[in-house]
Amino acid sequence: MKRFFVTFILLFFITRAFCTAILIPMDEQQKNHLKAYGLAYWALKKSKEITWLLNYRGGSFSTNYDKEIENELKIRGISYEVIADARLTAILSEIADPEVNMEMVKLEKAPKVAVYSPKNKLPWDDAVTLVLTYAEIPYDVVYDEEILDGKLAQYDWLHLHHEDFTGQYGRFWANFRNTDWYRQDVQQQEARAKKLGYKKVSQMKLAVSKTIKNFCIGGGFLFAMCSGTDSFDIALSAEGLDICEHMFDGDAADPHAQQKLDFNKTFAFHNFKLENNPAIYEFSDIDATNTRNVERTRDYFTLFDFSAKWDIIPTILTQNHEKVIKGFMGQTTAYRKDVIKSEVTVMGELKSASEARYIHGEIGKGQWTFYGGHDPEDYQHLVGDPPTDLNLFPNSPGYRLILNNILFPAAKKKKQKT
Repeated sequence: MKRFFVTFILLFFITRAFCTAILIPMDEQQKNHLKAYGLAYWALKKSKEITWLLNYRGGSFSTNYDKEIENELKIRGISYEVIADARLTAILSEIADPEVNMEMVKLEKAPKVAVYSPKNKLPWDDAVTLVLTYAEIPYDVVYDEEILDGKLAQYDWLHLHHEDFTGQYGRFWANFRNTDWYRQDVQQQEARAKKLGYKKVSQMKLAVSKTIKNFCIGGGFLFAMCSGTDSFDIALSAEGLDICEHMFDGDAADPHAQQKLDFNKTFAFHNFKLENNPAIYEFSDIDATNTRNVERTRDYFTLFDFSAKWDIIPTILTQNHEKVIKGFMGQTTAYRKDVIKSEVTVMGELKSASEARYIHGEIGKGQWTFYGGHDPEDYQHLVGDPPTDLNLFPNSPGYRLILNNILFPAAKKKKQKT
């Protein structure tokens, strides 16, 4: 018996000697896709090497064998495989084949993450903060004061919370103006604007928008969802104009504002028309929520296939174990294709409705991504609904798209060529 035990121990260590890597598969074999991103982030924070194997088994991760990493994988409930040097070599050879649409990208440094979000409690949650918390990726909350005080320089990546950058308080006036939370939000926003030296909330939000734009131009990474996308572009296009009716800022909007919009200042959209009726829960015709005719059972969008060896950036951002993603609504659900600038890369679309759901672009030295909808696992998240429990959706392909953007700044990227 003793001899058998000694032989077993020797075989174990001999086997481990040939197991030089850990593969974290991201296909259907993965038990927890979302926490796998958190593990990659954790490893980068500890200065450990992580490689992203683009299009290999759903966008898998690999790393040199490390007992600390293996223990962490077990603690977090993430599927992994300890593989021998020969198998790793075979995988890398397969990926390197010029005829195969795969690529490997080294992840270099964990990006420092900030979320633009109000300090006061509002009756809705945010998908990004939910998934960051679930994946155990640390982030700081910043808002108008920190942005205007130059604190963005401390961060690599910024997310815009469900937000209205036009100063119209989310267009909630018609349905919620008598609620305590709405009144408190208006009071706090107005007090903050005055404290920071602005006569109107819209003027403060414009200053914030321009500061965020400069953050991107200087090399920052911006990610936004729902109304944080189109209201941001609208605010930039309306610089110097009054597009707020009297219930929002005490005086009437400029009746000729539409003709004066400057689309050269926006990130993604042009030639859109403002919604002038303040009682309508919509900012402009960028969003297709009120005009789309898509049944819930048929509400899916498809991710594009990009060349992994040539179009590294969109390939990274579309890594997934599913290419057809179930749709979900929001104040801003989807973008009408005819108002998207030609230089913008559409990464996910519902072609039959001529709408884009997931788009990306560059500005200056930086990058940005806009993702339509509010919560990838709650089809029609309403004001006051409870937050999604991601323990029930550890393999969510819709949430994976968010986390692709989190790790994107860590990747050593090649220039996009097509």
